[in-house]
Amino acid sequence: MRKKKLIRIAFLVCSLSVFYTVSAQEINTENTVEVYSSRFGNEVRGKNAVTIGVGTTIINGDFKDPKPEITFHAGYKRFLGSYANINFTYHKFNLAYKDLLNEGYMSFDLNLELYLSPYRTFTPFIYAGGGFLAANYFEQTEMKVQGGVGLEYLFTESIGIKIYGDYNHVFSDSIDGLEFGEADDAYWQIGLGLNLYFGKRLVNTKISKIPTVINSNQLVDDY
Repeated sequence: MRKKKLIRIAFLVCSLSVFYTVSAQEINTENTVEVYSSRFGNEVRGKNAVTIGVGTTIINGDFKDPKPEITFHAGYKRFLGSYANINFTYHKFNLAYKDLLNEGYMSFDLNLELYLSPYRTFTPFIYAGGGFLAANYFEQTEMKVQGGVGLEYLFTESIGIKIYGDYNHVFSDSIDGLEFGEADDAYWQIGLGLNLYFGKRLVNTKISKIPTVINSNQLVDDY
């Protein structure tokens, strides 16, 4: 039941992302320009960011009754432009089954992340990449891939509050201690966090393309 509930939450986050993406789009015509703007103006977020967050992790493996456990992450983002960034994130969490297993793990993830409307107060984002999963003290290590969606609310020009959900596929069937069937083990993460931006601000260059009243309706003197 918990697994189904987490899937519903992930679907809700994805649906919200689609909703805000659609609402953020303005139709282009010959006399209009597509504009993205937040309530803080047109220079928001820095080109660098520190990201932190907490949430819950739940394993999808070979046993019944997976148990949600607390997860924590911290990382760094570097923007390649207004929309895309590369980020490296460290995660610390446990994977557990009720009355059966509770093991500590950490992962080191490298993702390419895309902000779908970076100059609006609300922006959905998507990300995907690869990572390295390790048990405590590196007694077990595995490679993995991950992907997720989320939504950020720009609280100030430099502080964003985010909710996110992602799916992590591990290239091993022994994370939970049991190799059974052909499917590899995996886990879900859902959480809440902060993005703390710094450095040179990202500038909305599309604003400069909007025709002003003076430029588009010049006054002609009568002689």
